[in-house]
Amino acid sequence: MPNWKRLLRDGALTVAVMAAVFLLVLVLEHFFAAEKLIPMLFVLGVFIVSLHTRGYLWGVAASLIGVLLVNYAFMFPYYAIDLLTPVNMATAFVMLIVSVMTSTLTTQISIQQEEKAAAERERMRANLLRAISHDLRTPLTSIYGACSVMLDSRDTLPEEKQLTLLGDMRRDADWLIRMVENLLSVTRIDEKKLMVSKTPTVLEELIDTVLVKFYKHYPDQQVEVSIPDDFVSIPMDAMLIEQVLINILENAVVHARGMTRVSLVVTMQEGQARFCISDDGCGIPANRLNGLFTGYLDRDQEVSDGQRTGMGIGLFVCAAIIRAHGSEIHACNRPEGGAAFSFTLDMEETDEQ
Repeated sequence: MPNWKRLLRDGALTVAVMAAVFLLVLVLEHFFAAEKLIPMLFVLGVFIVSLHTRGYLWGVAASLIGVLLVNYAFMFPYYAIDLLTPVNMATAFVMLIVSVMTSTLTTQISIQQEEKAAAERERMRANLLRAISHDLRTPLTSIYGACSVMLDSRDTLPEEKQLTLLGDMRRDADWLIRMVENLLSVTRIDEKKLMVSKTPTVLEELIDTVLVKFYKHYPDQQVEVSIPDDFVSIPMDAMLIEQVLINILENAVVHARGMTRVSLVVTMQEGQARFCISDDGCGIPANRLNGLFTGYLDRDQEVSDGQRTGMGIGLFVCAAIIRAHGSEIHACNRPEGGAAFSFTLDMEETDEQ
């Protein structure tokens, strides 16, 4: 949150809390004549302000406001400021001590949370780099090997074998291009530059575009599509949502061993469009479900058989895009077998995020 917005929020909170305490004290004094509770209630107000604002400024300001209000409206001489009496000085001292102690505590907690978050980001970055090195090494090794074979045996290698090697090289190159696109998205997310510009997008056109791009890379894999028959327009960043849907579909093809069918279903419910992509493959290992969208594999989850993974990075990008749209993405194993990924998008346009 920008500093000026935080200052406005904290200032408004301070004024609102102290005003509420003042009105409460007026009501209690009028109906119950509870004069002894007045300083305690203002101390409570100072504590609430100090607890929910950043730094010391607003807690001290609330203390001064409380002292002035108590002195002016509830202590003799009424409707006059007299801060030199022992009672008023003691009240001011107690409120200042409460505000300083509470602000110190909340500041320390905030610093600890920031340090913990920074350490977690660094850990995620290290694991992400480790996963990237693994994912990029395998296709590069394959491309290098195919090129070496063609260069060393170009005169004796049958044309059919050459075409096979070239096809493998092209598939690996396509996979690397998509991986790099995901990595660029990770960079934008990490730098907090992922901006969502929502525009009304026709659902049928979105799905058609996704399928065209998907079939370009996986022409033999059919996708069962179910969308509403009615005209549906959804506010979204179409290019980013396309990336989400394609990433999930490709993950199903690459990682769902034994898969025979994959489906993309869109339904309308309570002012939201729900997207669900499911398959009948091997499902997701239970030890991966909790960290599926964090962008890295733990050491006991790494693939060591030379296969390409890439799932963690792609799903990390998907989760960040959906969060930027104001929602969450979920994954689960289906009772009948296979995995399902789902997320929702609001049907009504909200402010740009």
